[in-house]
Amino acid sequence: MAGKRPTTIAEYIQAAPSAGQPHCRLIYAILKSVAPDAQEAIKWGTPFFVEPRFVFAFSAHKAHLSFAPMASALEAFRKELAGHSTTANFLKIPYDQPVPEDLVRKIAEYCVRVVGEREDAGFW
Repeated sequence: MAGKRPTTIAEYIQAAPSAGQPHCRLIYAILKSVAPDAQEAIKWGTPFFVEPRFVFAFSAHKAHLSFAPMASALEAFRKELAGHSTTANFLKIPYDQPVPEDLVRKIAEYCVRVVGEREDAGFW
């Protein structure tokens, strides 16, 4: 993402690779619907949702989108994530594959619930 650094999630999506913009718009819509009151922010060049702690983030790359919930969420959904590319902190969604909408929504709902229940929960 060359040029002026985005200051909003809308600007971030507009600056994302054209192949990834539909994925970014969809993941943004899912996360916004799950956490409608969360503060949206660009931190370290990445879109974050904060409620009141960092709940989740996403980032656009050359050939994939990374969804970054809290690590405990990825662990909680490990079985359902078995067919997807993951790391300890990210679900990687290639642009040539559909966004697993239901799974992303369930993971995001888990994050919002856990952050609301526990003081020590959150992205970090």
